[in-house]
Amino acid sequence: MTDYTVEFVGTGESITVSDKQTILKRCIEEGIAQEYSCRVGMCLACSAEIVEGDVVQPAARGLTEQEREDFALTCMARPASDLKLDRGKYPPSIEDDAATSAESSEAAAGDD
Repeated sequence: MTDYTVEFVGTGESITVSDKQTILKRCIEEGIAQEYSCRVGMCLACSAEIVEGDVVQPAARGLTEQEREDFALTCMARPASDLKLDRGKYPPSIEDDAATSAESSEAAAGDD
């Protein structure tokens, strides 16, 4: 078992996380306010941009293959090196979904 340092940029917060533990679980244990919802890698609420380092997250089904290179779902991600993460940054797929939902809502409102 190897421990890695996970630093959250812009917050001054950092934690030590085992390669056998998810980043989210360790955040909860340390009292760090990491956003989450489903805890199964689908909702993307716990997303963080990977600024430096590597993670292992084979069960991160909510991310595309390309997004897995740039984003960590902290509920699934285990560190594979020391990390710098930028919390509250979401992958393009969630931004695209939000834009599509907003357009659908506007179109439905216009049908009244």
